[in-house]
Parts: sequence; C-alpha cells; structure tokens
Amino acid sequence: MKPLPFTSFPSCFAAVIFAALGAWPLAAQAQTDEIQVYTGELAAPGEFSLTLHNNFTFQGATTAELPGGIVPNHSLNGVPEFAYGVNEWCELGAYFFVYSRTHDAHYLADSAKLRATFAVPHAEKLSFFYGVNFELSRNARRWDRKRITGEIRPIVGWRSGPVDFIFNPILDTTFDGLSRLDFAPAIRLGYNFSETWAAAVEHYADYGPLNHFLSGNQQQQSLFAVIDYSGKTNVEFGIGAGLNSATDKLVVKLMLGWPLNH
Repeated sequence: MKPLPFTSFPSCFAAVIFAALGAWPLAAQAQTDEIQVYTGELAAPGEFSLTLHNNFTFQGATTAELPGGIVPNHSLNGVPEFAYGVNEWCELGAYFFVYSRTHDAHYLADSAKLRATFAVPHAEKLSFFYGVNFELSRNARRWDRKRITGEIRPIVGWRSGPVDFIFNPILDTTFDGLSRLDFAPAIRLGYNFSETWAAAVEHYADYGPLNHFLSGNQQQQSLFAVIDYSGKTNVEFGIGAGLNSATDKLVVKLMLGWPLNH
C-alpha cells in the first residue's frame, strides 16, 4: 500500500481518533509494565529499535487488586519493546512479553501487546506537535480483569527553547462501551540541558471511567522526578511517589533503549 502523503495526516489523525472512540471503550489496574509519557518522537523510517522497560515497587500495596493477582509491594514489572519506523509519521511496536517478578520471587508472563503510533514528522524539532498511539493487549487473568484491552493515547506537546510540556490524555478500554472508557492522563514538564541530557517532572493519574469518576481517595495519583540521557544507549530513570493512599508510595522506573540497525 502506498503511504499517505503528510498533507493527509491531520485529517487522517482526526478520523482515526473519532472512529476509535466510537468503537472502543480498561478497568484501572494497579500493575503496569510501562511508566512513560509519549513525546511523539518516532524511530526513523526503516529503523528497528529495542527498549527495555522496568519498574520496581519499593513500597506499595501488600494485597493484590485481583483474585490471584500480583502483590505490588516489592514486585518488578517490565517488558521488552520492539519498534519499527514505517515512515516519517508512523511507528509500529510489539511487546513480548510483559513479565513480573513477585515479592516471593516467582517469575510470571502477564501480557503481550501490539501498538501503532502516528505523529507529526520530526516532533522533537517542532514548537507544537501532536500524534496518537493505539495499543491492543492480551492479558493473563492475574494481570487484568479482561483478557483483551486497549489504549487510545493522544499526544499533544509544546516546546519553547529548552522547555517542553507534553500531555497524554489516555483513554483505556475493555471494549464494553463508550461510557466505560477509563481516563488515565499523563503529563511531562521537561528541561533540556543539551541534546544529551534532560530532566523532567511527570504526573500519572487514573480518574476512573468517564461516566463516573472515582472519589479522590480512590484515584491513582503519582509524581515522578526523571533524568534522561540520549546516546548509544538511551536511558530514562525516574523515582515516583504516590500522592494518596490509593497509590503505591515509592516506585522506581528504568528504561534502556538501543537502535538495532542504522
């Protein structure tokens, strides 16, 4: 299939979002494999890359949210993510497999995911940029109440000099109706010291289904301090604190990324 020209991108972007919202609608899950704000940066056309996501809960809930589920406290969650740059505005990714090391030293395979990310070309160089990410997951029962779940993640960002602000108003779905879409936004405010180093504050939340937000003491709310390094190995390290009793108190995340071809 011949790629769409970029002049068609804005209209295609809007059409895909509205079509997905009409057809899709995730119950909040305590466990996650990926703690990340999507910035709209894509792999170069023809480039393969590998990113290893890991997060460890130093202090969290001591009971599982689901029957037979994973206890967050002292658990490690992660996933290897393979990505391919299709063209300047499209990247495809596959996650095989989401894994956990439980507090009692058991290793588990929890989920597999596919994703497609569309973004304005060269978002990292623009003062205003946008995109959208779609994910489809198949989950073990201990990981999620539903076998099949999905994510719609719009990406909107502004950049002024070394400062950037990025908003991901994420909608999660269990494919059970538009009103049950779960609103779990992520926000990043970053400062780029150079092309190599950056620091950021990131906020992650889960407010619950659109038709009935959770009460304040049930919502997920966490704040991360993050350091990024871009080099032969890309590194993102963050320390996160839960802001209320419903959120794990202390979580550390580490992402390591490499291009697999040039």
